[in-house]
Amino acid sequence: MNTQLKIEKKLRTYFNVHILNIIDESHKHVNHKKDTNGGHFKLLIVSNDFENISLIKRHQLIYDALSEMIKVEIHAISIKAITIKESHIV
Repeated sequence: MNTQLKIEKKLRTYFNVHILNIIDESHKHVNHKKDTNGGHFKLLIVSNDFENISLIKRHQLIYDALSEMIKVEIHAISIKAITIKESHIV
């Protein structure tokens, strides 16, 4: 299973996902010197599980869900975590 699908599976298991978009941006960093393995990803997750939770806590929850993959299969991840209500404003 590729990394993108593993991220999706873990997040869908951990959160009640309304929308999930994962973009592999590793190609933008081909010659990037890094001290860990893994790719670069951009994540949009829309879930009411983030209701009344601060931005920092939302990111912490996502990092918790992906903890086994960080620094192994994920070198960098850009996260946008919002509620369904917030997605109509964006």
